[in-house]
Amino acid sequence: MAKTMMTPMIIDEVFKATSHLLKLPAKRMWIDYDTDADVLYISMRKPQKATDSEMEKNGILFRYRGKELVGITILDASTRHFED
Repeated sequence: MAKTMMTPMIIDEVFKATSHLLKLPAKRMWIDYDTDADVLYISMRKPQKATDSEMEKNGILFRYRGKELVGITILDASTRHFED
C-alpha cells in the first residue's frame, strides 16, 4: 500500500485542529469517520457506554455517561467548516 503524502495543506489543517482538540475534557480520544453516513465520531471512552445524549440544533450530538462527556457525534461532517 502506498503512503499518503502529508501535504502542507493537510499539515496546516492538523495544526488548526490541535488547539481545539486540546480544549476537550479528555486527553485520550478516538476519532472515526463513516464516509457513507458522513458522520464523525469522537470518543473519549472506549467503549462509550453512554447513558444519555443531547442533540443540538446544529446537528451535533453530545453523549454522556452520567455527567461525564464520553463522546461527540457530528452529523453531515464533511459540510462543517471552522471559520476563523
